[in-house]
Amino acid sequence: MASAPLAPSLEDEVAPATAAFYRRALQVLADAGIPFLVGGAFSHACFTGIRRSTKDLDLFICRADYERVAALMQAEGWRNDLTYPHWLAKVYAGDEFIDLIFNSGNGVAPVDQRWFHDNLEAEVLGVPVRVANLEDSLLSKAFIMERERYDGADVAHLIQANAEHIDWRGLLDRFGPHWRVLLAHLTLFGFIYPGERHHVPTWVLDHLMARLDDENRHPPADDPHVCAGTLLSREQYLHDVERLGYVDGRLTPASTMTPQDVATWTEAIPGREGKPACPDACPLPPAAAAPDVLVASAARN
Repeated sequence: MASAPLAPSLEDEVAPATAAFYRRALQVLADAGIPFLVGGAFSHACFTGIRRSTKDLDLFICRADYERVAALMQAEGWRNDLTYPHWLAKVYAGDEFIDLIFNSGNGVAPVDQRWFHDNLEAEVLGVPVRVANLEDSLLSKAFIMERERYDGADVAHLIQANAEHIDWRGLLDRFGPHWRVLLAHLTLFGFIYPGERHHVPTWVLDHLMARLDDENRHPPADDPHVCAGTLLSREQYLHDVERLGYVDGRLTPASTMTPQDVATWTEAIPGREGKPACPDACPLPPAAAAPDVLVASAARN
């Protein structure tokens, strides 16, 4: 296992009582031998050197391990909450909490055994841990394009600081049919850092541009009325699925989400309480199979 070139413990970014909670939780999981990966602000600092305060600790786990993790946390006197069953649970110690993440909010990137391959090791709050890989961090952040939160700057910083270390073929594989999202971020990277465009391998951009050219020249003959924007923002494309009749991209094979998951996640949008959740959100009708561009990464995972 390699060591991260920068592995800040972030003692200065969290209060002592909060740090003690995080430290104990990490140690409990490590002692139990349950696979977990540190993400969020901690891993971002390891890969980019950008240190920022964090309101929580993000731990990636497999969904199959959640019940065991929850039992361990409860034994410590902490409260568990399976907040969003399709992707997120929380562990509370008073007002402080830890996020247990086992998918992306859009259901595109479930945590599986591939996440636990060749991870870097870092020390977080004095506890040796493994860190979520660059490629999985990029995949998770690339789809976050809400009005109130956009992780594109994180993506750009990860590439800027680590372009030579990224497994580019693995990254292409992770994005799979969502390659346009990756191309969009790489295009923006060249805009943000014009003097560092050469750090992205030419063959990567050539490959993506060739796919774009081929798709433009050979559009799908049968184009189901899908809005994949909901994979980027849970709120900003509700008009399309609720009023314009588009099929919600999260309810195609592109995502692991169910109609109930979509309804629950929509209801949780600030200011959305009490409003009907996507009355027309339903799986694709039998006659309208999802196009290849929306085939789920879940099939690969």
